[in-house]
Amino acid sequence: MMRIVNIKLQLLEYPLETPFYPSWLPGYPQTAHRVNLLTLETDEGIKGYAAGVAFAREGAGLEPLLMPFLFGRDPMQVEEVIQIARSATFLGLRLWWIEMAFWDIIGKALGQPVYRLLGGYQERVRAYASTGEIRDASQRLEYIAQVREMGIRAVKLRFHSWDWREDMRVARAVREQYPDMEIMVDANMGWRVAGMAPAPKWDVPTALRVAEELAELEVRWLEEPLDKNDYEGYRRLREKSPVALASGEMNQDLHEFREYLVRDALDILQPDVALSGGILVGKKIAAMAEAFGKQIAPHTWTSGLGLAANLQLMGACPNCEWAEFPFEPPGWDVRARDFFLTEPITPDADGYIPVPSKPGLGVEIDEDAVQRYAVK
Repeated sequence: MMRIVNIKLQLLEYPLETPFYPSWLPGYPQTAHRVNLLTLETDEGIKGYAAGVAFAREGAGLEPLLMPFLFGRDPMQVEEVIQIARSATFLGLRLWWIEMAFWDIIGKALGQPVYRLLGGYQERVRAYASTGEIRDASQRLEYIAQVREMGIRAVKLRFHSWDWREDMRVARAVREQYPDMEIMVDANMGWRVAGMAPAPKWDVPTALRVAEELAELEVRWLEEPLDKNDYEGYRRLREKSPVALASGEMNQDLHEFREYLVRDALDILQPDVALSGGILVGKKIAAMAEAFGKQIAPHTWTSGLGLAANLQLMGACPNCEWAEFPFEPPGWDVRARDFFLTEPITPDADGYIPVPSKPGLGVEIDEDAVQRYAVK
């Protein structure tokens, strides 16, 4: 029986080429990509990796906190790891992301990528380019020309201007210029941050007005038009919305996603294995969604390793059609997103993202990059 014998947590900080202005954090110019990188090593010499979002040094005390819970543990006991993450919510911590390190070990021990251990449904998933900033129509059209050269034929636009009509003008310009492009729209109302600058807030009537106009553009889905816990609001909105509704990236664990399903409040559930419950809970959420005739489209905007872990989930799910490809150059390009991986994750010529096929999470950590960008 394997045991965890070494635990190491490092804060990585990769300086961005230019500041990145995330639409979901108005007034916050992001100048670095920060990651909490967890390394677990077994008594058989197998290393498993996990990556969590970091804003600053908030994870400084995390290693001694995790040590008594993880040291000596059998890495096959994923259900117990999930329970540890559930318990950590008492402290206000989202530790779901640590679970991917255990799956990384399991896959490496068995010589298989995780998605094959969970069902092995598909080897690649259709990509949509996920924008991250509010930009005007001309800038966004240039962006779409760039992603089309990469083979991608779908894009997600951000609606987070104070007046949503400004964002609608961008969407109309995209549809007019590219009638064959799949368009998704993300309002980022699920986790509304207004501490640095004023942030818009939608109610059900506003979201419905937006949905009605988006229907004219044949938009694939409207994402996070309401607060993440406004299940009743989502139910009311979906009764009238002419476009599909998606949400879930900021929700946690089985029961919050169950609330969407029993109310028939969403068309597409969007768990993120780094934020919502880990790979195992993600698979359970996908199974619940499948039973209700719903799709999943996991959120992936964390890091390259987070994207890889979510792709492992997608590869195991028959009700997953789309893979989010976070890409907003020059600030948030592939290199910035995947800076501590030996190879970046990119779409193929057909616009699909291959599920990483090496054992474990399917990707390799660039140890030189880890040393270079580790905060001492």
